[in-house]
Amino acid sequence: MAKSPTFDRYDTVVIGAGMSGLAAGIRLSQAGGRVAVLERHSLWGGLNSFYKKNGRRWDVGLHALTNFVPKGQRGHPLSKVLRQLRVPYDALQLGEQKGSRTVFPDAQLRFSNDFELLRSQVHEAFPAQASGFDALAAAVAATPIGTGDDQASARAYLRTFVDDALLIDLLLHPLLWYGSPTPMDMDHAGFVVLWKSVYEEGFARPAGGMRPLLDVLRARLADEGGELRTNCGVAAIVHGSHGVTGVQLEDGSELETQRVLSSAGWVETMALSGTSSAAIEDEAGRISFVECCAKLDTKPSDLGHDDTIVFYNLAPTTIYDVPATGHLELRSGVLCCPDNYANQVPDPEGTARITVLASPRHWNGFDDAAYATAKQEAFDGAFQAVQSFAPNFLPHVTVRDAFTPRTITHFTGKRNGAVYGAPKKRPDGATPIDGLHLIGTDQGLLGIVGAMMSGIQVANHHVLAPTTS
Repeated sequence: MAKSPTFDRYDTVVIGAGMSGLAAGIRLSQAGGRVAVLERHSLWGGLNSFYKKNGRRWDVGLHALTNFVPKGQRGHPLSKVLRQLRVPYDALQLGEQKGSRTVFPDAQLRFSNDFELLRSQVHEAFPAQASGFDALAAAVAATPIGTGDDQASARAYLRTFVDDALLIDLLLHPLLWYGSPTPMDMDHAGFVVLWKSVYEEGFARPAGGMRPLLDVLRARLADEGGELRTNCGVAAIVHGSHGVTGVQLEDGSELETQRVLSSAGWVETMALSGTSSAAIEDEAGRISFVECCAKLDTKPSDLGHDDTIVFYNLAPTTIYDVPATGHLELRSGVLCCPDNYANQVPDPEGTARITVLASPRHWNGFDDAAYATAKQEAFDGAFQAVQSFAPNFLPHVTVRDAFTPRTITHFTGKRNGAVYGAPKKRPDGATPIDGLHLIGTDQGLLGIVGAMMSGIQVANHHVLAPTTS
């Protein structure tokens, strides 16, 4: 892997070495531009990264890579991303999910990478809704990504096809958890993206987790001549009457550029540019989580648990909002078992991860002692909550850890630890400042493949198209 030289002036500076930032950096470097991808931390990957603690490597954010399609299938988001970035399909070493499900007290739906399983489950459990579900599936399949209505309610859209409230909750619940910044609902455009990503295509995981995938992207960036600068935080985006002129780094130095692609988020990017306002700050998202991670002395499958992901709701109707009181909401969440994918790197320990809703205000207000106690409560409470539909993992836990809204804010810079950013997305990536464009979560494409597609689309439209037309 070639080592890129360090410059003080670049054609493009990309803020954030998450999936969208790395993809944008690769795409722009392919066109011959001098590109720097700046990451304030020592590890690249953003929220979809990894860390080492207690002698183990822990993935964060990667419940699954969505949009799975087998090798050779063209015209899908995954194949488009790999083609544009010139990444061989086999480099990802993808293993498909064994199968997932959504669990409510009175019903459940199983789904896999074969859409017909979900269809058969709906037809069996909700026979009166079968024709409506088929019409819904056909309508979403016929809606191209990027043409959905970003102002319309997904819940209201579902009601035009099916009128069973429980079925609507069951269908919407995984999509909320996988990418909605909006309490209890999501916009129609995001719904279309996630329906296709989760239900029509499905889940896979790179062998070995996040590190191999990130290594592939980092190598591609270097091979194309792009520069990844870690421990290199941006303090300000510098601009004048004619647009962007550079970025000021946290160490006080400045890099010249006339173009910045920012994955920091809409609210956060405006703050970096010095053009924020109370109204803009009010647009920050509020959905945040605690993720409880455990290493086990056995595999989940040895305990009789073969599900890859379980999206659960222990109340009769969907719960997806910041807790009304207290710092946790344990009745709704996601149980992920990374061992339950095919083609995984053998590991003597098993892994289970549970994600639950959290109140950023409470977590950010804890002192150190209260924070440690709250993490313990979250871990024990989450693993106890899933025992109604999964094994009791607690006796098998060998090592545990948890990350919180405070952790998310620290590593991503997102206000309120809002994993999915601001509810209002900006699909064109535009900002009021010439030469400054949004990529990533607040541009609107979701998931790992969606994030990479976001970086590619904005690079293609705002940077490469004007120079190649």
